[in-house]
This record gives sequence, C-alpha cells and structure tokens, in this order.
Amino acid sequence: MSEGKRSAPTHPSQILPGSFVEGLRGTVLRFYAKILDVIVAVMIFLMLLTLVFAVASLFWDIYGSLRDFRQEEVIRSLVSDVLSVFVLIELFRTFTDYLEFHRIRLRVLSEVAIVFVLRELFIGLYAHRLGPLDLLATAALLAVLVGARIAAVRFTPRHGDLD
Repeated sequence: MSEGKRSAPTHPSQILPGSFVEGLRGTVLRFYAKILDVIVAVMIFLMLLTLVFAVASLFWDIYGSLRDFRQEEVIRSLVSDVLSVFVLIELFRTFTDYLEFHRIRLRVLSEVAIVFVLRELFIGLYAHRLGPLDLLATAALLAVLVGARIAAVRFTPRHGDLD
C-alpha cells in the first residue's frame, strides 16, 4: 500500500480500515454493499419506468386538453402532471447520485424538496385553494430549504472529509 493520502470512505465496505475488514466482518460488509447497490439499481429502474409512464400520461393530457380545451379538470391535471415529472426527474437524479457516490448529497436532496414544495404551491395557487397563512407557511418552508441548499453549496466537504 502506498503512503499517499487515502480518500474518504464512501462505501460501506470502505468504512473499516484494511486490517479489520477481514473474515466474517469484511464478508458481511461486502455482502451488504452489494445488496444495497442491487436495491438502489432496482429502485432506479422503477423510477425510470415511473418517469416514462408520467411522460406518457403528460402527452395523453396534452392531447385531451387540445381536444377539449374548455375542460378545466384536464388543464388542472396537465399542470399537475408537468410538475410531477419535474419532481420525478429530481428524485431520479438523487438515486443515480447515490449509486455513483454512495451517499445522498444535501444539495440534491434540498433541490428535490424545493421542487416538490413549488409543485404543491403551483397546484394550490392554480386551484385557488391556498389562503394567506398557507402562502406564508410555504414561503417560510421555501426560505429554509433554499437556505439549506445555499449552506450545502457553500460548505461542501473537502475531498478527505466525511459528511
């Protein structure tokens, strides 16, 4: 083994030093890491299928809105589906980042939450069912989430640090 700097462990099999990752403990950690990778890969596949069906539903709603433009429920469903696709895209990115880096980054997770809150805000505003207190609470939640994202970007861990 070289005397150079070692990178921070990012995978369950890298958590323990080399001398301790032996025998049954090392086997269990490697098995855990492989099973975790398989589970995340299956979830990514399911998310991809969900995204494909959401986009197909979106095109179906677009067709319905063009066919009968005055139908308010079709347009409301179209708005909801478009925003849901954005949420699914962000979730898909979270899972692919986990598969690649073996951790969930706070920046990506805060972006998913921001997109989800904005989706709910837009749907509520479009349906005219949000009151002033709802808007204030949503604004406060968005401010906290944006602050968390800014902090995650500003204070990113150095290469050798653990989260």
